[in-house]
Amino acid sequence: MKIGILTGGGDVPGLNPGIQAAALRLVSAGHQMLGIRRGWAGLLHLNPDDPMTVHELTMPLDALAVRTIDRSGGTFLHTSRTNPARVAAKDAPKFLTPQDGADYTPHVLRVLKHLGLDALITIGGDDTLSYSVHLHEAGFPVVAIPKTMDNDVKGTDYCIGFSTAISRSVEFITNLRTSTGSHERIAVVELFGRNSGETSLIAAHLANVDRCLISEVPFDLDRFCKLIVEDKRRNPSKYAMVTISEGAVPLGGDIMQGGDSDAYGHKKLGGIGQWLGDMVKKKTGEDIIYQNVAYLMRSGPPDALDQMVGRNYGSYAADLVMAKQFGYMVALREGRYATVPFSEVKGGARKVDVDALYDSEHYKPMVRSVAGKPMFLY
Repeated sequence: MKIGILTGGGDVPGLNPGIQAAALRLVSAGHQMLGIRRGWAGLLHLNPDDPMTVHELTMPLDALAVRTIDRSGGTFLHTSRTNPARVAAKDAPKFLTPQDGADYTPHVLRVLKHLGLDALITIGGDDTLSYSVHLHEAGFPVVAIPKTMDNDVKGTDYCIGFSTAISRSVEFITNLRTSTGSHERIAVVELFGRNSGETSLIAAHLANVDRCLISEVPFDLDRFCKLIVEDKRRNPSKYAMVTISEGAVPLGGDIMQGGDSDAYGHKKLGGIGQWLGDMVKKKTGEDIIYQNVAYLMRSGPPDALDQMVGRNYGSYAADLVMAKQFGYMVALREGRYATVPFSEVKGGARKVDVDALYDSEHYKPMVRSVAGKPMFLY
C-alpha cells in the first residue's frame, strides 16, 4: 500500500515522534509512506496538472527522511487551519475557480487518487478530526490520531501535546513567582484553552496558584477581585498568582476574540488576561504582572510522556492501516491504548468536569476525588 500522513491545526510537541513511528512501522513492513505538507491545505492546493505542486506539497518518507525528526517539537511536515469542506474564496487556489464557502472535497479525493494513496493517517484536534470524519464518510480510508494541548478531544483520555504544555506552564508560573513576589504584585497568567479550561485548571492545580479561571465557568469580577486581594494579603510574601483560560468570560460578557474567522469558524482568542489585570488594578489599586504564555506552551521538544504517546499512537495507527481497520481514532482509555470509532469523535470539544474538579464559587481547582478519574483529570 501507499499511505499518506498529515498534521493539521496548531503544532504541539509529540507530532514528529508520531510521524516517525508510523513511517518506520509501515516502511519496514514493505509499504510506501508519503508526507503531505501543510495539512489539509496541502491537498487543497495540490494541482494534479502541475507537477511542481506535487513536489512542493508532498514528501516521500523513508527511514532516512524521518531519522532525526523526533528530536524537535512541532511538525516537520508543517500545518495549517484549513477546512476543505468550507473554503473562503480568498483562500482557494486559482485553478479551482474560487467560490466563497465552497466544499472542495471532490478535488481532495481527486488529489488522493492522483497521488496513488490507499489510505490516510491524520493527526489533529477537533477541527482536523472533523474533516477526517467527513473525508472517510466520502469514501476514502482514514485513521486518525488525536492531538491538542487542550486535551479536549472526545473519546480519548489523552491527546498528544498536553503533558508538555502543562509542564511548560507549571515551569513558567513557578519562575514568574520570582518577579511577582519581589514586587509584591498580582500575576495574571493567560493560557491557551478555547472551549476547555483544562490547561488552566491542571496547571493551577500543579503549580498551586491562588485562583484559576476556566472557559466553562463565567466569573464575577467583583468577587474575584475581593478573593485575589485577600490571597495577596494573607501571603507572607505579599503576592498572588492566577491562571486564566483564553476562552474565559466575565458574567454577562463575551469571549475576547478578533480578526477574521478561520476555516472552522473560529476567530483568534486572546486578551482576557490583559483585560482582567487592567480591571483588577482599576478596582483594587494593586499592581499587576500580566503574562500571556500562549505559544511558549507548545514550543520546544516533547517531554517523555509526549514522546512515548506520540510514538505509540503513530505505531498503532500504522497497525490499523495494515489491518484495513479504517474509520477509527487511536486513543488512551482507562490507561490502555484503544481505538474509537469516528462516530464517537463527533460533537465538539470535551469540557472540564466542573462538579468534580472545580470550586465555582471561589475560582479554585478542587479535586473532590481522583477515584475513577483518568491520569490527567478532566
